[in-house]
Amino acid sequence: MAPRLELQEIFETFCDNVYFQPPPSLTMVYPCIVYTRDFEDAQFAGNKPYRRDKRYQVTVIDGDPDSPIPDKVGDLPKSAFVRSYVADKLNHDVFSVYY
Repeated sequence: MAPRLELQEIFETFCDNVYFQPPPSLTMVYPCIVYTRDFEDAQFAGNKPYRRDKRYQVTVIDGDPDSPIPDKVGDLPKSAFVRSYVADKLNHDVFSVYY
């Protein structure tokens, strides 16, 4: 299975509504996890990449400011909290996750 699909399955254990690169026309159901790939870290040997780690920007969107979902995302290996903000009366917790 592709690593991104493994990550999708992990997120689905945290929340029923998980979206990868959702189009703007999609009506999302909350709470949800929205994620996109935003960076790739490559390590080189002999001028060729021998290891590439993909990083995803993961946003947990929930009306509950005390939602347990952000803690679950934050507990993942290689996960780092980036910021939190409120928009449209919804709490957004943003993480960077290498997977």
